[in-house]
Amino acid sequence: MDAQRILDLFLFAIPSLITGCIAYYFFKEHTKNEDGRRRFLLKKDLQVTAMPLRLQAYERMALFLERITPSKLLIRTTPLTSNKEDYEALLIHTIEQEFEHNLSQQIYISDKCWSIITTAKNATIQLIRKANLLEKTDTANKLREVILTEMMERHSPSDAALSFIKEEVSDLW
Repeated sequence: MDAQRILDLFLFAIPSLITGCIAYYFFKEHTKNEDGRRRFLLKKDLQVTAMPLRLQAYERMALFLERITPSKLLIRTTPLTSNKEDYEALLIHTIEQEFEHNLSQQIYISDKCWSIITTAKNATIQLIRKANLLEKTDTANKLREVILTEMMERHSPSDAALSFIKEEVSDLW
Protein backbone atom coordinates (compact mmCIF):
# COMPACT_ATOMS: atom_id res chain seq x y z
CA MET A 1 0.00 0.00 0.00
CA ASP A 2 2.83 2.40 0.68
CA ALA A 3 4.21 1.88 -2.81
CA GLN A 4 0.75 2.52 -4.28
CA ARG A 5 0.43 5.67 -2.24
CA ILE A 6 3.86 6.93 -3.34
CA LEU A 7 2.97 6.15 -6.97
CA ASP A 8 -0.31 8.07 -6.63
CA LEU A 9 1.48 11.00 -5.02
CA PHE A 10 4.05 10.95 -7.82
CA LEU A 11 1.31 10.84 -10.48
CA PHE A 12 -0.42 13.81 -8.88
CA ALA A 13 2.88 15.74 -8.57
CA ILE A 14 3.90 15.31 -12.24
CA PRO A 15 1.11 17.52 -13.67
CA SER A 16 1.79 20.10 -10.96
CA LEU A 17 5.50 20.17 -11.82
CA ILE A 18 4.79 20.38 -15.55
CA THR A 19 2.30 23.21 -14.98
CA GLY A 20 4.81 24.99 -12.73
CA CYS A 21 7.61 24.69 -15.33
CA ILE A 22 5.35 25.98 -18.10
CA ALA A 23 4.21 28.89 -15.94
CA TYR A 24 7.82 29.71 -15.05
CA TYR A 25 8.82 29.66 -18.74
CA PHE A 26 5.89 31.90 -19.76
CA PHE A 27 6.51 34.40 -16.95
CA LYS A 28 10.20 34.49 -17.81
CA GLU A 29 9.46 35.15 -21.50
CA HIS A 30 6.78 37.71 -20.60
CA THR A 31 9.19 39.58 -18.31
CA LYS A 32 11.89 39.50 -20.99
CA ASN A 33 9.43 40.79 -23.59
CA GLU A 34 8.21 43.59 -21.30
CA ASP A 35 11.78 44.60 -20.55
CA GLY A 36 12.54 44.76 -24.29
CA ARG A 37 9.39 46.78 -24.90
CA ARG A 38 10.29 49.25 -22.15
CA ARG A 39 13.80 49.64 -23.56
CA PHE A 40 12.39 50.21 -27.04
CA LEU A 41 9.99 52.87 -25.77
CA LEU A 42 12.75 54.55 -23.77
CA LYS A 43 15.05 54.56 -26.79
CA LYS A 44 12.25 55.92 -28.95
CA ASP A 45 11.58 58.73 -26.46
CA LEU A 46 15.28 59.54 -26.25
CA GLN A 47 15.53 59.65 -30.02
CA VAL A 48 12.62 62.09 -30.19
CA THR A 49 14.50 64.48 -27.90
CA ALA A 50 17.99 63.76 -29.27
CA MET A 51 17.21 64.06 -32.97
CA PRO A 52 16.60 67.84 -32.92
CA LEU A 53 19.84 68.31 -30.98
CA ARG A 54 21.78 66.23 -33.50
CA LEU A 55 20.27 68.13 -36.43
CA GLN A 56 21.06 71.43 -34.74
CA ALA A 57 24.68 70.29 -34.29
CA TYR A 58 24.93 69.41 -37.99
CA GLU A 59 23.43 72.79 -38.86
CA ARG A 60 25.94 74.62 -36.69
CA MET A 61 28.85 72.69 -38.16
CA ALA A 62 27.60 73.43 -41.68
CA LEU A 63 27.46 77.11 -40.75
CA PHE A 64 30.99 76.87 -39.32
CA LEU A 65 32.26 75.35 -42.57
CA GLU A 66 30.55 78.05 -44.59
CA ARG A 67 32.04 80.76 -42.40
CA ILE A 68 35.61 79.43 -42.76
CA THR A 69 35.39 79.00 -46.52
CA PRO A 70 38.28 81.25 -47.59
CA SER A 71 36.29 83.37 -50.02
CA LYS A 72 33.63 84.16 -47.40
CA LEU A 73 36.17 84.51 -44.61
CA LEU A 74 38.15 87.08 -46.60
CA ILE A 75 35.06 89.14 -47.34
CA ARG A 76 33.99 89.12 -43.70
CA THR A 77 37.48 89.71 -42.25
CA THR A 78 39.19 92.76 -43.69
CA PRO A 79 42.83 93.56 -42.94
CA LEU A 80 43.47 96.07 -40.18
CA THR A 81 46.92 96.95 -41.53
CA SER A 82 48.86 96.22 -44.69
CA ASN A 83 51.12 93.76 -42.81
CA LYS A 84 50.52 90.30 -44.26
CA GLU A 85 51.62 88.47 -41.05
CA ASP A 86 49.10 90.40 -39.00
CA TYR A 87 46.37 89.58 -41.49
CA GLU A 88 47.35 85.91 -41.53
CA ALA A 89 47.19 85.85 -37.73
CA LEU A 90 43.80 87.58 -37.80
CA LEU A 91 42.38 85.05 -40.28
CA ILE A 92 43.71 82.08 -38.31
CA HIS A 93 42.45 83.57 -35.05
CA THR A 94 39.01 84.02 -36.60
CA ILE A 95 38.93 80.39 -37.73
CA GLU A 96 40.10 79.12 -34.34
CA GLN A 97 37.57 81.28 -32.56
CA GLU A 98 34.75 79.94 -34.74
CA PHE A 99 35.96 76.40 -34.09
CA GLU A 100 36.14 76.86 -30.32
CA HIS A 101 32.65 78.30 -30.36
CA ASN A 102 31.38 75.02 -31.86
CA LEU A 103 33.50 72.50 -29.93
CA SER A 104 30.56 71.16 -27.94
CA GLN A 105 28.81 70.03 -31.13
CA GLN A 106 31.16 67.05 -31.41
CA ILE A 107 29.01 65.26 -28.83
CA TYR A 108 26.11 65.02 -31.26
CA ILE A 109 27.91 64.14 -34.50
CA SER A 110 29.87 61.05 -35.49
CA ASP A 111 33.60 60.78 -34.85
CA LYS A 112 34.28 60.46 -38.56
CA CYS A 113 32.31 63.63 -39.32
CA TRP A 114 34.11 65.54 -36.56
CA SER A 115 37.44 64.35 -37.91
CA ILE A 116 36.56 65.54 -41.42
CA ILE A 117 35.46 68.94 -40.08
CA THR A 118 38.70 69.30 -38.11
CA THR A 119 40.69 68.33 -41.19
CA ALA A 120 38.86 70.96 -43.26
CA LYS A 121 39.63 73.60 -40.64
CA ASN A 122 43.32 72.64 -40.56
CA ALA A 123 43.51 72.52 -44.36
CA THR A 124 42.05 76.04 -44.55
CA ILE A 125 44.64 77.29 -42.06
CA GLN A 126 47.39 75.59 -44.09
CA LEU A 127 46.10 77.24 -47.25
CA ILE A 128 46.35 80.66 -45.61
CA ARG A 129 49.85 79.96 -44.28
CA LYS A 130 51.11 78.68 -47.64
CA ALA A 131 49.70 81.73 -49.43
CA ASN A 132 51.49 83.96 -46.94
CA LEU A 133 54.82 82.23 -47.63
CA LEU A 134 54.72 82.90 -51.36
CA GLU A 135 57.20 85.50 -52.62
CA LYS A 136 54.57 87.43 -54.53
CA THR A 137 52.64 87.98 -51.30
CA ASP A 138 53.98 91.19 -49.80
CA THR A 139 50.90 92.93 -48.34
CA ALA A 140 47.67 91.93 -46.67
CA ASN A 141 45.65 92.82 -49.78
CA LYS A 142 47.98 90.75 -51.93
CA LEU A 143 47.47 87.84 -49.50
CA ARG A 144 43.71 88.16 -49.98
CA GLU A 145 44.19 88.20 -53.73
CA VAL A 146 46.45 85.11 -53.70
CA ILE A 147 44.01 83.15 -51.52
CA LEU A 148 41.03 84.09 -53.70
CA THR A 149 42.95 83.11 -56.84
CA GLU A 150 43.80 79.78 -55.23
CA MET A 151 40.12 79.21 -54.44
CA MET A 152 39.15 79.87 -58.05
CA GLU A 153 41.51 77.10 -59.19
CA ARG A 154 40.33 74.44 -56.74
CA HIS A 155 37.59 73.61 -54.27
CA SER A 156 37.63 74.81 -50.71
CA PRO A 157 38.49 72.26 -47.98
CA SER A 158 35.11 73.11 -46.47
CA ASP A 159 33.28 71.82 -49.56
CA ALA A 160 34.24 68.18 -48.98
CA ALA A 161 33.33 68.38 -45.29
CA LEU A 162 30.02 70.03 -46.10
CA SER A 163 29.21 67.27 -48.59
CA PHE A 164 29.98 64.68 -45.92
CA ILE A 165 27.66 66.42 -43.44
CA LYS A 166 24.85 66.47 -45.99
CA GLU A 167 25.35 62.78 -46.67
CA GLU A 168 25.40 61.90 -42.98
CA VAL A 169 22.24 63.90 -42.27
CA SER A 170 20.45 62.22 -45.18
CA ASP A 171 21.38 58.85 -43.62
CA LEU A 172 19.59 59.86 -40.40
CA TRP A 173 16.25 59.69 -42.15
